[in-house]
Amino acid sequence: MKILILGAGKMGSFFTDVLSFDHEVAVFDIDPKRLRFVYNVVRMSNPEEIRDFNPEIVINAATVKYTIQAFEMVLPYLDETCILSDIASVKTGLREFYKKTGRPFASTHPMFGPTFANLTDLSTQSAIVISESNHWGKIFFKDLYNSLKLNVFEYTFEEHDETIAYSLSIPFASTLVFASVMKHQDAPGTTFKRHMNIAKGLLSEDDFLLTEILFNPYTPAQVEGIRAELKHLLGIIEKKDSAEMLKFLTKVRANIAEKV
Repeated sequence: MKILILGAGKMGSFFTDVLSFDHEVAVFDIDPKRLRFVYNVVRMSNPEEIRDFNPEIVINAATVKYTIQAFEMVLPYLDETCILSDIASVKTGLREFYKKTGRPFASTHPMFGPTFANLTDLSTQSAIVISESNHWGKIFFKDLYNSLKLNVFEYTFEEHDETIAYSLSIPFASTLVFASVMKHQDAPGTTFKRHMNIAKGLLSEDDFLLTEILFNPYTPAQVEGIRAELKHLLGIIEKKDSAEMLKFLTKVRANIAEKV
């Protein structure tokens, strides 16, 4: 296929590397300097070049803040049959945007990122394909993700947002709270250092992305759950209630055994 990738950032470069050996790939980025790090592709920094390339599918790998803006920039240069696709972790506004364009679309969410994932072995990682997507777009991405040995799930836009509120909002909120009360340690323990590395990785992400994930309408209920459990744990600690602590730890271990 002829594939156009919007954005030569971390994920854009990853998809370029994965797809360029089996497809004819072009990468568009408004910053020509970022195109230095992609190869075996057609490089574009002028949107008018897109018309001549005439892609069959566009993979929008721009940062969440600019996903829709990037689409709007290139739409005038795309054939009406070209499938629009995004890999955004936050789908806010995208369902409405796709409906407005009337174009075929495929929305997916690879549930991993260059910050933490081992990109050479993704067998423990997952990807979500939005069920409302175009039939051929879904087939393309399912084949791609299966070739990467990802665990692929099909959700509606709404189910996706609910899933993200649980799988991202809880660890994001927990990590941010840890980092907000953190003090310098001259001799940090192993657990502290691991938490520190997670916090550094999280905070290296785009501020807009972090904000949008936490502003997911399903997030408050998840954060409320954290607050309730913290309150319960604090009560156990203050009372030095060994029996209740044992119950709490047993429940936590059961949660890990069942859900991870």
